[in-house]
Amino acid sequence: MESLQRSQSEPGLLSPARLEQLRKLKIQTRIANEKYLRAHKEVELLLSGFFRELFLKRPDNIREFAAFYFTDPTLPNKIRMQLITARKDVEETKRSQ
Repeated sequence: MESLQRSQSEPGLLSPARLEQLRKLKIQTRIANEKYLRAHKEVELLLSGFFRELFLKRPDNIREFAAFYFTDPTLPNKIRMQLITARKDVEETKRSQ
């Protein structure tokens, strides 16, 4: 993609055309990110689980806590089980409708 250029009249300012280009790029990026997150439920599960534990335990050293949380060898299995449960819930909901 063409790089954003500064307006020649005022250094540091983007021209109206470049501002519009930037606005469109931001929208495209948000849409792409949303599609990715919807396709990868595990991201939501990882982050919500991390925040839940963080707020419950309120550790003094958040970096150390995060390192421990995300390197926990049981984490992949926990996420896998949550994904299975979520899929079953969706299937049950579809059947009951």
